[in-house]
Amino acid sequence: MKPISIAACILIVCTLIGVALAADVPLIADPSVPAASGRIHFEHDKNGNLKFHIDTKHLARPTALTPSKSVYVVWIQPPGKDPINAGVLAVNDQLEGSFRGTTPYPGFDVFVTAEDSANVDHRSGPHVLHATVQAK
Repeated sequence: MKPISIAACILIVCTLIGVALAADVPLIADPSVPAASGRIHFEHDKNGNLKFHIDTKHLARPTALTPSKSVYVVWIQPPGKDPINAGVLAVNDQLEGSFRGTTPYPGFDVFVTAEDSANVDHRSGPHVLHATVQAK
C-alpha cells in the first residue's frame, strides 16, 4: 500500500472544507402560492463572497397571478440595511425557477416578489417566497 502524498492530503482537506462551508436553506412559501417550493444553495467563493443559487418548483408564471405581474424579483436584505434588488428569478414552462447571485454579506434575508418591472428599486408585491441565509 502506497502512502498518500502531502498534495493529495491537502486536496482532500480543502475539498472537505469546501463541502462543509456549502449549505442549503429551504424557501418558505406564502399562503398565496401554497404549491411553490424552493431552496437556496450557498457557498463561499475564493474571495470570501457568498455565491448563492435559488431553485424553485411549482411557482406560477407571474403573468398568471391576480393581479398579473411581469417578473419575479429576488431581493437580499443584509441586517440593518434596505433590501437590494438582486435580479430576476426566471421561471420556465415547467414552472421551475432559477437564479444565481453573489453577495459580500455572510448573512441576509432573501425575498422573492412578483413585480411589474425588473428594474424596481423597492418591493411592492408580497413575499411569494422567503428565507434567511446565515453562512459561517
